[in-house]
Amino acid sequence: MPTSLVTGGAGFIGSHIVKNLLHKGHKVIVLDDLSEGFKDNVPVGADFINGSILHNELILSLFNKYKFDYVFHLAAYAAEGLSSFIKHFNYQNNLIGSINLINASVNFDIKGFVFTSSIAVYGPVQTPMAETTIPQPEDSYGIAKLAVEMELKASQMMFGLDYTIFRPHNVYGEHQNIGDPYRNVIGIFMNQIMQNKPMTIFGDGQQTRAFTYISDVAPVIAESVNNPEARNQVFNVGSDKFYDLNDLAEKVSKVMGVQKEIVYLPPRNEVKHAYCSHERLQRAFGYKPTIELEEGLEMMAKWVGRIGPRRSAVYKSVEISKNLPPNWAK
Repeated sequence: MPTSLVTGGAGFIGSHIVKNLLHKGHKVIVLDDLSEGFKDNVPVGADFINGSILHNELILSLFNKYKFDYVFHLAAYAAEGLSSFIKHFNYQNNLIGSINLINASVNFDIKGFVFTSSIAVYGPVQTPMAETTIPQPEDSYGIAKLAVEMELKASQMMFGLDYTIFRPHNVYGEHQNIGDPYRNVIGIFMNQIMQNKPMTIFGDGQQTRAFTYISDVAPVIAESVNNPEARNQVFNVGSDKFYDLNDLAEKVSKVMGVQKEIVYLPPRNEVKHAYCSHERLQRAFGYKPTIELEEGLEMMAKWVGRIGPRRSAVYKSVEISKNLPPNWAK
């Protein structure tokens, strides 16, 4: 029975990967500090440890105790838009914490390190974004993710640490933190609607994104350690179909059973169009998403209807206030 560590396993994507690993017969240890996740998300059968990847002594003790075969690293503070205003916090949590795990993985000779990066590494490059595109991240979140990717490649060359990197984009579904005001636009829209508030959009709403339901993402990440073609490779993972935010707001309103009401806020510095090529993933895994946006939104709407609205957790330790979007500054 392989033993796997899943960091961020009480979070959105992480909890679904834990579920898939358990189904594949893994013994799963979840490490999560619950800063963004919820203990209730952790599937029955996994061992849960409340702790941080910044706690290096804890990391070493876990590696020594469990002798992990694989590490699935999903722990991160993933508020991309906010990251440039919280640089120190961003790099501590998203880079230094990752280095703690990479060091331990090398020293304990694990079989494979699976890292969930982000299409934020690409920056404002030509679409569709492909893995062969030279990354040009333009925010601190994307920079940190790219730095971890580069460190994994360097560690493979120097120490033989095998890895697989996934770059998911705009994933949504059950277990998503809909109370987060800084990320996950579908969750933000649904949470606002349940609080009888208008949906808010930065700029004119013509930004385009490709949205992917969680069941089209988590299984392929969990399966990657069994696929030799995934070893030491980078993969975009997600849908090929893209929508602008105005269209998305219309679809979310429909599944939530309300009339569309939008408040347009001043634009923020963000990539206008972001969607990817998935040809490499298709070749290695035979990958093809099966959940259309409308179907996924209906399933998520039923789930949020059961859990109800969640209060937004406003980040209170902004390090740079210059150019901070006004509604975040409030």
